[in-house]
Amino acid sequence: MTGRFRSSSEFLRHAARGLTAQIGQFGARHGWQPNAITLLSILPALIAALLAAAGAFFAAGVVLLIGAPLDALDGAVARAKGSETRFGALLDSTVDRYADALLFGGIGYAFVLRGDLLGVLLAFGALSGAYAVSYVRARAEGLNIGSIKDGWFDRAARLIVLIAALLTGGLTLGLLILTVGAHLTALQRLWLAFRATQQDANSA
Repeated sequence: MTGRFRSSSEFLRHAARGLTAQIGQFGARHGWQPNAITLLSILPALIAALLAAAGAFFAAGVVLLIGAPLDALDGAVARAKGSETRFGALLDSTVDRYADALLFGGIGYAFVLRGDLLGVLLAFGALSGAYAVSYVRARAEGLNIGSIKDGWFDRAARLIVLIAALLTGGLTLGLLILTVGAHLTALQRLWLAFRATQQDANSA
């Protein structure tokens, strides 16, 4: 990605860095545990998934909106305490994947009950795209290609689009945007990984 920021997460972290640092310092002073916050962050996703499965999409969006700051809070507290660990990063990524499965599973279930095949397919497409985005990055890191974080449809962007779709009632359109955007981002990261391996081969 060209420009100053490689992803929407980087942009959001930069924009909110002052506030998150202050909250992180507050949490560190009061003994908050980053991993406990990470585990707690699954609760809003679970509640929102249950609401979405029942067809209460607006309420699901409100719950996600309220719970969204927990996604950044664990990292902020860990940085403030100087206790960032590889396991903490792994736990955070794992919880995010479960949260995605819960949310799109709940939405897909609601569409099944409505007999809306398009909605079911789009929920699956959005979920598989979300997994593909994270998988390409994780696999690239595992193969020592590098940490590829580029792309605007990382998890932060996907969460924003999903919340907006739930709150406005434009869920089908939102899922379409998520499906296309996530899969394009996965392909973008795959292309960047390919270029990185070609550069390594040429420099060898």
